[in-house]
Amino acid sequence: MGQAQPSPRAGDLGEILAGLSVDYESPQPGAYLVKLEGQHKLATMTWLIAETHSLHVEAFFCRKPDENHAEFYRFLLERGATMFGVHFALDQAGDVHLTGRLPLCSVTTAEIDRLLGCVLSYSDENFDQALMIGFASSIRREYAWRVKRGESLANLQAFSRLTGQA
Repeated sequence: MGQAQPSPRAGDLGEILAGLSVDYESPQPGAYLVKLEGQHKLATMTWLIAETHSLHVEAFFCRKPDENHAEFYRFLLERGATMFGVHFALDQAGDVHLTGRLPLCSVTTAEIDRLLGCVLSYSDENFDQALMIGFASSIRREYAWRVKRGESLANLQAFSRLTGQA
């Protein structure tokens, strides 16, 4: 992420986020880290950074897949045709993020609410399936380890197709 540049609209963004009652912090002027709570992906940490002429949004989705790379990336690309405001992108390490840009004149309560709603929806709705495709072996190993140690399996229920859970 680049250095945040304060803009005439950057102050408005803090007021908008406060008005939306979202959990956020502002580590430097014009940069806001918003915590979006989901059901499948428990938290999606989302940066909103006011740059000179645009608002940059970026949220970590998941790390680089361990396996089934072609199927994993196809799954994400197929979703791109219907997405608004953000898209799936890779960083240099191959980790997956949701990223986008809006003109600063779009920084309104309604647009920020819509943008954050999109980030949360795309992250939460696609998370379990993406993990099942790109991390199936790891999920199976984690399940076996938890069974062996008598650990809780509650947060692995979404992956019952992989683990054979009843």
